[in-house]
Amino acid sequence: MSRIKYLILGAGPAGLTFANMLKARGESSFLVLEQEKEAGGLCRSCLVDGSPFDLGGGHFLDVVRPRVNDFLFQFMPREEWKLFTRDSRIDVKGAVVGHPIEANIWQFGLEEQVAYLASIARAGCNQGKEKPERFVDWILWKLGDKIAEDYMLPYNRKMFADDLNTLGTYWLEKLPNVSFEETLRACLTHKPYGTQPGHAQFYYPVNYGYGEVWLRMAKEIEPRVRYGACVAEMDCNHRSVRTKEGEQFTAEKIITTIPWTCFQKIQGLPDSLAGKVKELKTSAIETRYVPEDLDTPAQWIYCPDPETPYHRILVRHNFCQGSRGYWVETRLERTEMFPSEDRKECYVNLYAYPLNTLHKPQIMKELLEFVRKKGIYGLGRWGEHSHYNSDVVVERAMDLAGTLT
Repeated sequence: MSRIKYLILGAGPAGLTFANMLKARGESSFLVLEQEKEAGGLCRSCLVDGSPFDLGGGHFLDVVRPRVNDFLFQFMPREEWKLFTRDSRIDVKGAVVGHPIEANIWQFGLEEQVAYLASIARAGCNQGKEKPERFVDWILWKLGDKIAEDYMLPYNRKMFADDLNTLGTYWLEKLPNVSFEETLRACLTHKPYGTQPGHAQFYYPVNYGYGEVWLRMAKEIEPRVRYGACVAEMDCNHRSVRTKEGEQFTAEKIITTIPWTCFQKIQGLPDSLAGKVKELKTSAIETRYVPEDLDTPAQWIYCPDPETPYHRILVRHNFCQGSRGYWVETRLERTEMFPSEDRKECYVNLYAYPLNTLHKPQIMKELLEFVRKKGIYGLGRWGEHSHYNSDVVVERAMDLAGTLT
């Protein structure tokens, strides 16, 4: 058994940031356990058809957190990144319009514009009706039946779950807020109004995939990363973990950035809490390469059509220099819709998205408060079971390191 001060589970953006923060503070008693052969987690990259691809789908560095950007530029200098203005679009019944749909209804034909505007005017939020608690009802209340049925409901079914009412509504407040008046003004002036979606600008490496920056961070702490170490069990009372390979480690503090549902056993949790942890849900995806080029300036295209397996397209050559073809992202359960003879390059991520189910906030609050008292800290997308992007994960890791050291 090995004993160290900080044991970090997972060498994705959260674990790598926390570990490098420890190193910067002069701490040497730490170890990172990673089950894969290389670092990066969902942000890993590989080469396909001569150009890089991010295995976990479309990942990039948002510009809105300068402190995060400055931290990452220490490992991969600013001149190795290119700044882009995001171009995301939605393919709604063959009409490709800008995202968010509410701000770009003016890009439809006149009859469709009228139908969308009438639907939005009838929406519950514009009629002073009480906000509903069920997911489907909330979408109808917020956006009206036409946007709901043409885009939001089929898209979310494809991406997250067939039964959308298993999801909560607490996370929907982050949707772009475009009022009826702003939608009408956009249709009259032919330009978007209202709050635009996040990631309006982003950085992406000039010569690499997004995984490169995480590889460089891992190299900085190379002697203290153990690859091929798949954690199987954790003992909260003794702050120890055991890997599938039979190694056991104890620590003064454990920082876990891996999914709570991937532990075979968590000792020391009350039975009631252990049962709640099993209720946490995740979504798996497949990313698939298509060698044909698409004639579009868009970088992302969202595809709500239920007859199409994938829910979004990533047009790589519009932000990844020298790329060819495009990639599609599909919820794993829907990949059977692809023709059996369609044998393109594919990658499966069993843990892609933590699902925002009805009782998740209460479960995670109780879980994280309990384990923190034991010296165990959940961190990042998986440690906190929240759909954080990489820049948010880095910031949270920086803050936690500042608190604990």
